[in-house]
Amino acid sequence: MRRFIIVVMDSVGCGELPDAAAYNSVGAHTLGHIASYRPLHLPNMQRLGLGNIVELSHVPPVDEPEGAWCKMAERTAGMDTTSGHWEIAGLVLDRPLPTYPDGFPTEVTDRLKEAFGCDILGNCVASGTQIIKDLGEEHMRTGKPIVYTSADSVLQIACHEQVYSPEQLYELCRKARDIMQGPHGVGRIIARPFLGSCAADFWRTENRHDFSL
Repeated sequence: MRRFIIVVMDSVGCGELPDAAAYNSVGAHTLGHIASYRPLHLPNMQRLGLGNIVELSHVPPVDEPEGAWCKMAERTAGMDTTSGHWEIAGLVLDRPLPTYPDGFPTEVTDRLKEAFGCDILGNCVASGTQIIKDLGEEHMRTGKPIVYTSADSVLQIACHEQVYSPEQLYELCRKARDIMQGPHGVGRIIARPFLGSCAADFWRTENRHDFSL
């Protein structure tokens, strides 16, 4: 086989792994929690065997699934999306991709500021929707990009589309991608453009773009 396609439906985990406590993920079960919140109608996924993997409300198992089904545990340490996708394709990392629970170190932020030609805001672990409420107005006044991270191995840059066009934001991300290599080689640099006139109505647009390692 010379070519094949892997389609990943992201963010639908079906239960915690044995090392969940190390990643603040005890009780994780995205699919189960969604199913308990509202009825699921997934006839095609059900025929493939979704309900055979784990007990789900309104998605019972079938006697003869049309797909091959299983529940797997990741071998690569960490909880980053990119490393999980790589492992599905056969690449197991011998060390986790770097994360920054205390924000990025000075050696990183100094290089980002130099590359961007300006200071930055944020530099913390944050919810993407909350940080634009907290810092979006200051960003619009000063033009300083909002740089933040999460539990994943990511560096995210949020900018208002009327301050930085999506392409200008992507260029910041390309510069950050060049910097975040080697020991700082995060899985993804993510452009997070947003719109709105004030903190009360800021919203993230569909112009997100990921720059993967």
